[in-house]
Amino acid sequence: MSSILALDIGTEFVKAVLARPAKKGNLEILGIGKARQVEGNMHAGAVADIPAVVSVCEDALSQAEEQAGERANLTVVGIAGELIKGNTTTVNYSRKNPNKPITDAEMEQIIKKVQQKSGEVAKKTVALETGNDNVEVRLINSAIVSLTIDGYKISNPIGFKGSDIVIQFYTAFAPLIHVAAIEKVCAELNLDLLTVAVEPFAVCRACLGDDLESSFSGIVVDIGGGTTDIAVVEDGGVEGTKMFGIGGKSFTHQIAESLGVDFETAENYKLDYDTGELDDRIKAKVETAISRNLSVWLTGVEVALEEFENIGSLPRNVMLCGGGASLSLLQETLAISDWYEGLPFSRRPLIHLIEVADLPNLVIKDDLNTVLDHSYATALGLLRVGVDTLAGAPPENKLRAKIAKILQN
Repeated sequence: MSSILALDIGTEFVKAVLARPAKKGNLEILGIGKARQVEGNMHAGAVADIPAVVSVCEDALSQAEEQAGERANLTVVGIAGELIKGNTTTVNYSRKNPNKPITDAEMEQIIKKVQQKSGEVAKKTVALETGNDNVEVRLINSAIVSLTIDGYKISNPIGFKGSDIVIQFYTAFAPLIHVAAIEKVCAELNLDLLTVAVEPFAVCRACLGDDLESSFSGIVVDIGGGTTDIAVVEDGGVEGTKMFGIGGKSFTHQIAESLGVDFETAENYKLDYDTGELDDRIKAKVETAISRNLSVWLTGVEVALEEFENIGSLPRNVMLCGGGASLSLLQETLAISDWYEGLPFSRRPLIHLIEVADLPNLVIKDDLNTVLDHSYATALGLLRVGVDTLAGAPPENKLRAKIAKILQN
């Protein structure tokens, strides 16, 4: 199978990871590249300056290709931002002929109706938030969370009889202008765009690996430079994705304002906070600034999780990734404060960074000179989405595999 390039175009960095699908559902990582963005290239997680972003992507791409010893072509790009709408919708469908077995064609028709309905809701939501009634949205990702027939949970509905089908269906839509900007970036780089994926959805795919029937449950919190993206996974199904516009750069701006320094100096202070290189006086001021911004960020997390209304109890396993997750004070605050008490957790959540070594089905070349840490989780997830897209409909007779082709767009 052809190699796949994952392009994680973030607010602070562009990360490029080149990989090749291998045996037993593994991904062999061939090359890695990383390049820093310039202020103004991105806005709230979306591309704001196409030529400038292309230039940064070229830098990261050339690093990955040099390590891999081959050129990239098929590409998966991540998309994030507050206007990305990812929700799980419950749809009730009554069959006219319950004694007739369910066919592939009937399932395809049902799914298309659900996607259309979800798209209309997403368009209205984005129009309301932007004040633009003519906004266009495009389906980015979709996946079945659960399905029951006459009250019985079914893993594969094909061939079953019954009258009432209830589907929980995850869909994610993005404004067409954001998708078009990504398509233009790939065209300028002479890359064949395989698909665009919502970034927290991609991280969930990285956690699930090749096992489409995984029972994995958890909350993924991806803290980027401009946004924080949250996804809830229950029993292997993505319940939904939420995003808000506070990321690592907001902490830097708070430090700059509180200490009266420029952005670059503030960024260095933030990075040095955990290294012991700051003197006690400056470190105390930096900690105060970070803590002040943390209270606002935590409110964003709480509000985002409150929107998962259909979940009886939230998973306790909270996994952090993205560059912003490196702040030890952020990790500690999540681990020991009472931020979770107003949310439907059964007990205190368990907080930890996503470790690449713990992600399933990854094979990393021995001679790579770049350390793959939690900040690369999104790119690794994009690779998994690329494999899903290339595979089309796998031969296994299971629902998520059986209708994988239908869910692609």
